[in-house]
Amino acid sequence: MHIPLSRMTIFFLLFLCLPATASEQQKLTKLMDNIWQYELSISPVYASSQGVHDFDDQLADISPEGLARQNDQFESFLHKLDNINQEQLPRTDQINLLMQRYRIQNYVDEYHFKAHYVPLTSEYGFHSAMAGLPRSSRFANVKDYQNYLTRLDQIPAYFAQQIAWMKKGMEVGMVQPKAVMLGFEKSVESFFSGKVEDNTFYSPFLKIDDSNATEAQKRALIIEAKEVIKRDVMGAYQSFYDFLVTDYIPNAKSDVASKTWPNGEKMYQNRAQYYTTTDLSVDDIHQLGLTEVARIRAQMQDIVDELDFQGSINEFIEFLRTDPQFYAKTPEELLKHASYVAKRMDAKLPKLFYKLPRTPYGVAPVPDAIAPKYTTGRYVSPRRDDEPGYYWVNTYALDKRPLYAIPALTMHEAVPGHHLQISLASEMQNLPNVRRYTYISAFGEGWGLYSEFLGKEVGIYQTPYEEFGRLSYEMWRACRLVVDTGMHMKGWTRQQALDYMLENTALSEHNVTTEIDRYISWPAQALAYKIGELEIKKLRAEAEEALGDKFDLRAFHDAVLEYGSIPLSVLRENIALFIEQQKAL
Repeated sequence: MHIPLSRMTIFFLLFLCLPATASEQQKLTKLMDNIWQYELSISPVYASSQGVHDFDDQLADISPEGLARQNDQFESFLHKLDNINQEQLPRTDQINLLMQRYRIQNYVDEYHFKAHYVPLTSEYGFHSAMAGLPRSSRFANVKDYQNYLTRLDQIPAYFAQQIAWMKKGMEVGMVQPKAVMLGFEKSVESFFSGKVEDNTFYSPFLKIDDSNATEAQKRALIIEAKEVIKRDVMGAYQSFYDFLVTDYIPNAKSDVASKTWPNGEKMYQNRAQYYTTTDLSVDDIHQLGLTEVARIRAQMQDIVDELDFQGSINEFIEFLRTDPQFYAKTPEELLKHASYVAKRMDAKLPKLFYKLPRTPYGVAPVPDAIAPKYTTGRYVSPRRDDEPGYYWVNTYALDKRPLYAIPALTMHEAVPGHHLQISLASEMQNLPNVRRYTYISAFGEGWGLYSEFLGKEVGIYQTPYEEFGRLSYEMWRACRLVVDTGMHMKGWTRQQALDYMLENTALSEHNVTTEIDRYISWPAQALAYKIGELEIKKLRAEAEEALGDKFDLRAFHDAVLEYGSIPLSVLRENIALFIEQQKAL
């Protein structure tokens, strides 16, 4: 996948660390700041979450004119980035330039391939993103509450813009498949049903006594909030629900391949390159997946043999899926088990890292409104600097959430996986914002899967069943390479992909279904995990061989995470430099 760096290349990279021509460095710094400020101005909710409150009364403009203006500006930024002489920059700024270009190019590519025609996946949409407003908004004074209400008042227009784009998608056949949209309307229903006081958008007003408002101001704000939420918010969600039920879902397409979208084949290859940060072809990725599936299946057979189970791997998997001993009886039991595993791993972190983040994390259930079609777990970054991160555990359908899979899930989503990696990146004050807040899936998800393996090295998996759960999770990511490319580019049906996943992993049928629907509705993203993990393992093996007794695992992990989220090619260069530096000690 990557060509090893020669010693001459290492010397050249070290040379690049010398001081830059000030004008080029200053030009890049100024341009990156301008780009960041522009991004905040067109993404007001994101700006609020970043502690920038200049746009707290606004929502994004996604009108045709607004998106066209934004694309023109991003193309202009690309042109300016390309005019910077990277040879006159030190290596850190070369990475900054590369990362800034990666981020902006993605905006341009998404506009070119009309990603805004399909603003939802099987588990996510603009409607659920908007429900994060109570968390991302500030509520310190009366003005903050008024800004929030002004935003809520704009939700109908914002939803109307999104629906207009979805209708454009329907006109050209760029819609989600019907198979993944069935039941999607349920994720919308909770936002317009029930009492206003129970609506998630009303939640800030339950804590209004904590503000500096007078009693008269509080009463006025509460009255206005009830009116705005009833009229604008709940009305907008009702309209979106009606559109889904009467127009979008009935007219969703029958096949599952993004290849059949306009310009779909090029779009899928573009997304594969974006998510993996490699130039691997679809055929190469598919074959890599088949190879990994065969390797992991052999290791799974070893555990079946160790347990003296009288039957095949598939019969063993069926036993795991159906035996009640492997499942929690209540949501609280599942959450407590996940919390216990997380705390056990917390105690192991000093053995694996010199540098740890200051940001804490909590364990919480996936919100009820999205849980039925949501993945088994996820990490949610803090929206503000006074919040923790959260390791979400899906407590919906407890008989589909095996306890033996919790250790691997915890390693990936909490520590040493996403929470640790993302928090360290966000706390790197010496890095520009584009580096601190750009998430590269091949790196982040590759690290998450590698973290599952680290749990094995420090004794987190205490039974053969938990080790089988880890292998099943690794197999899950290997299968992704096969089924994602298979469905989108090789003519696989949804049922073919379901059967393949059920045959090769110990995931429950419910989990397999939600996962396959996620891959269908989010083309190529699932490719990042295995490709990133294999690269990190390969680099570790190279460092161990090159350094021998000098190899320090904690130093290696710090070196991997030192620069934040980066493309795999940059990670390879970083570890090559790390090896040379360690040799010199």
